[in-house]
Amino acid sequence: MGSAGARLSDNIHPGVRILFVGINPGLRSAQVGHHFAGPSNRFWKLLAESHLVTEPLTYREDWRLPEWRLGLTNIIGRSSRGIDSLSAEDYRGGVAALTRKIRRYRPRIVAFLGVTIYRMVCGVDQKLPSRLVLGPTSGRIADIPIFLLPNPSGRNAHYSYGEMLAAFQLLRKIAEQPAGKL
Repeated sequence: MGSAGARLSDNIHPGVRILFVGINPGLRSAQVGHHFAGPSNRFWKLLAESHLVTEPLTYREDWRLPEWRLGLTNIIGRSSRGIDSLSAEDYRGGVAALTRKIRRYRPRIVAFLGVTIYRMVCGVDQKLPSRLVLGPTSGRIADIPIFLLPNPSGRNAHYSYGEMLAAFQLLRKIAEQPAGKL
């Protein structure tokens, strides 16, 4: 494992409240078999500091997310060095698979981890600024609301850590609202 093309298993269970959706696994994640394993990835720190989980976790504990009714998947299952090697066909196939997963598990919120995913899935004009407003969107997938989070990769320079944390905190606040409020 660890080469481009290797796959990571989804981490989704019945009763999921928030389904986090990444683009695809990085090479480091594929190598170690855990989501968001890159040394500069801030996903796990953001989860803890936003109080979406009640204790600090590392990528080695990605299997524990169902304890907080959280799930993880990717639009594209195969790993790659970066998104430049992904095709429109990869995204189309990934959106169809994601839609099936959402219909099966019925999360309350689908949280896209990155503007690229949101643009591809929701058909947002690629010419718009790369810095979209984070938070709840008007988009839906399989009739589930989409929440836009920044890509937590250390390579993402579009949003500061404070902006990322504020978005994760807003997600927690919205997810805690009664079901009829979404």
